[in-house]
Amino acid sequence: MKVTNFLILFFLSLTFTYSQGVRPIRDRVGFCWTKHEIKEVVSFLEKDSSEYKNLSAENLIAAISPHDDYLYAGRVYYPLYKILRTKEVVIFGVTHGTVRRAVNDPKGVLISDNFSSWQGPLGDVKISPLRERIKEGLNPDEILISNKAHTIEHSIEALIPFLQYFNPEVKITPVMVTNIGFDKMEKVSDKLVDIISKYIRDNKLVLGKDIFFLISNDANHYGKDFDNAPFGLDREGHEKATLRDREIIKNYIEKKIDKDDLFKLTKEIWPDNDKVIPLWCGRYPIVFGLMTVSKIAKGYGKNIYGKLFKYSDSRSEWVLPIKNTNLGTTAPVSYEHWCGFFSAGFYLTK
Repeated sequence: MKVTNFLILFFLSLTFTYSQGVRPIRDRVGFCWTKHEIKEVVSFLEKDSSEYKNLSAENLIAAISPHDDYLYAGRVYYPLYKILRTKEVVIFGVTHGTVRRAVNDPKGVLISDNFSSWQGPLGDVKISPLRERIKEGLNPDEILISNKAHTIEHSIEALIPFLQYFNPEVKITPVMVTNIGFDKMEKVSDKLVDIISKYIRDNKLVLGKDIFFLISNDANHYGKDFDNAPFGLDREGHEKATLRDREIIKNYIEKKIDKDDLFKLTKEIWPDNDKVIPLWCGRYPIVFGLMTVSKIAKGYGKNIYGKLFKYSDSRSEWVLPIKNTNLGTTAPVSYEHWCGFFSAGFYLTK
């Protein structure tokens, strides 16, 4: 009897240890985590997709994706993921305020994890071997390993259901980006580019087809709850604030990406200037991610050029009438509280 009890406890401990190796789901309300639910979402969005029929995946190697609730931002996710086909993805995620407070607000580092896999709606998503190369190749003052941070943060997991639905065997390399000054970004990015480029060469990977780069971001967080309402809390304020988002996208995203423009972009979206600042939560991942991808492209004698797929916001979209799921919303929406979001692709060019 004692031996039997011991064996039961032993196998239970193995099960517990294994389960600890899979990154748990953070947000079960805003995103969908079953095959049925993601299929329902995609089926709904497909009926309203004629405007995206001319989008091309040729030479597409990177993209910016929203991470807001699917019932708000589904139409903005869809045009990107409907054309994205790859074997693995490096995902540059946000380090939101709740996460920063929970892990003593690290700065100047990337945040990686030790999970064996991440949960997805079609089953567990495997981790690329690239993650371990990155952890080994960066210095301790350049990378933090924290399962806790990745468990609390939702900006990477939001991308997984759409990504896995269209790429069932995909592997991921999750990387959270903290507040990193531009000069240090350059140094860390240089090292990361060397690591990723060598991994690509060693495995004979093709950019865009075998390996892809996703940057997680939501645009302006506007209203009383964000202490951000420079244009007022009415229809006119909403129009002016969304126009501000669109201007930044046009000036810094929809063009050839280079170092000078990335630095200028920091003056628009980083919180250390005295201009009217749109609260883009992906301000650090966008600059770091595009800096890294553009350097990788230069290794092939190429540049990257950005194209906006779709911009919208929760006030304009309201709640999409998607049925037969358990999806909900995690925040209210009104002229006093709304969030902008966009999807954009980056293409190899001369």
